[in-house]
Amino acid sequence: MFHHARTLAIVLAPVLAVCLGPAAARSGQAGAEQTYDLLFRTGTLDGIDGAGALVYERDVVSALSPEAAERDSGTVVLKLGDGGEDMARLELRQGDRHRGLGVFPASVGNPMIMYFYESAVRDMAEAAGGSPFYIRNRVKDALIRPSEMETGEAVFDGRTVPTTTIALRPFAEDPNRDRMKGFGDLVLSVTMSEEVPGWYLSLVAEATGADGPVYRSSLTLDGVEAAQ
Repeated sequence: MFHHARTLAIVLAPVLAVCLGPAAARSGQAGAEQTYDLLFRTGTLDGIDGAGALVYERDVVSALSPEAAERDSGTVVLKLGDGGEDMARLELRQGDRHRGLGVFPASVGNPMIMYFYESAVRDMAEAAGGSPFYIRNRVKDALIRPSEMETGEAVFDGRTVPTTTIALRPFAEDPNRDRMKGFGDLVLSVTMSEEVPGWYLSLVAEATGADGPVYRSSLTLDGVEAAQ
């Protein structure tokens, strides 16, 4: 997984509580360039130094693979290197257990976006039995096409902040969608705001099949804590 996440970063990078509210929401469409620029914005870690860590809560529910969902739910922490090291490290915390999730160049931006997409690819391949290479390529294709965009507001850290949400449907027109065990309806939604640390407020992957919910993975920014 870590190799794939690093590969996704190389390919794509060049090229506390949250409550989303309906107030002032406005829907539309973002062009391909705007979609990419919003999702892979650079400089999003510039305000974070080695003394602080971004904390996200990850909650995974999978009707097809409940054991994997339990394995991957927990707290994801992003820490920057000390001593001028321009690298960001991700780890998953589950109680007293800590698991490394990868190391990424901080100059590219917040690597949470790469971790989010790569996790959805892996989870879908594991649960539905498809090829991760095929799934990853469809997601990459969606990233360079026009997308659904909605502006609105959210409450973060006790204040209301403006938000932009981009939604991708990588398999909406896929000829193999009926064989994807409900993942053909997968929606990848990312909510961003200038006024939250790290840019990403929430990242949600969700699939609802004909017979009910199949999969949901959410990463929600909890806040900033002192680096340990």
